[in-house]
Amino acid sequence: MTWHTLLRYWLLSFILGLTCASTAYGGEDWTQFKATYIENGRVIDKGQNGISHTEGQGIALLLAVQNNDPETFSQIWNWTQRNLQVRDDKLFAWSWSPTVGINDMNNASDGDLFIAWALSRAYSKWNEPRYLFAAIQVSQSIREKLLRKTNKGIVLLPGAMGFEKTDGLKLNLSYWVFPAITNLANLNPAPEWEELRATGLQLIQEARYGQWQLPPDWVKLDGDKLTPVDGEQFGYDAVRIPLYLIWDKQASLSSIKPFQNFWGSFSGKPLLPAWVNVNTGEMATYNASAGFYSVAAMTLAYPDVDSTQLPSFSPSQGYYSSMLSLFTKIALEDLKK
Repeated sequence: MTWHTLLRYWLLSFILGLTCASTAYGGEDWTQFKATYIENGRVIDKGQNGISHTEGQGIALLLAVQNNDPETFSQIWNWTQRNLQVRDDKLFAWSWSPTVGINDMNNASDGDLFIAWALSRAYSKWNEPRYLFAAIQVSQSIREKLLRKTNKGIVLLPGAMGFEKTDGLKLNLSYWVFPAITNLANLNPAPEWEELRATGLQLIQEARYGQWQLPPDWVKLDGDKLTPVDGEQFGYDAVRIPLYLIWDKQASLSSIKPFQNFWGSFSGKPLLPAWVNVNTGEMATYNASAGFYSVAAMTLAYPDVDSTQLPSFSPSQGYYSSMLSLFTKIALEDLKK
């Protein structure tokens, strides 16, 4: 990298820094999360036999930046780079097991986005050049390996392998992490980022099914046709869609209304279903986690998100729920700037 290019990226840090929190937020919650789920830089998903994955590592990196915790960030990044960045490109093997090590060399695109975004924010906060260089490398690999041109525009493959089928592309609309895409577009400018964002917004608007007009966790894109697959559920993945829309200020009253209608119909009731079949209307008979409630609370408050009242945080709610809870807090903090 030339000094001219380096200077350019130093200047970009001022732009990127606008998306980083200036003060620690939720320090006590972060301390509890670390004590429960992080060991020597490894984020442990206790609900999945103690594995570690790029989603967990990336989100923990973002939480470390938000809480101004460079020591923990360095530990998490060092473990991630050493154990997961082992592919031929700069993407990450998505899953690591304490019994066998890497158990799937394929990447997970949302995890890659989280990590690149966290590295970019870390550079902006602490001016550590190695984080800048790593963020650029991961960002470039995302553009080179994971973006595909379709009839709808540029889409994001959920992973480099296994999602391009003879009958279409299998996509996950919650992998459009809009605030990360915005950040990386500033970090590593290219027209593909804007087209990727526009395609994601379009697909979310089109992926409305059944009584509630909700998007499912997984869809198949075949030409111009978009159909739900893999259980046809709005659930553990798609719950993040309104979070990312609101966080990146890409939300509108029309795009958020289906989520508000669904979650609002359970206001004051003892059960908020963890999932619903978008076509049949069948619902889970068990309650959504506190993390789901956090996303729902922010969504229901939109557009006045400052009035959001979040459930109290407890790491006993489980890894994924804890992550959603703390992620929602980061979003709210960013939106207050």
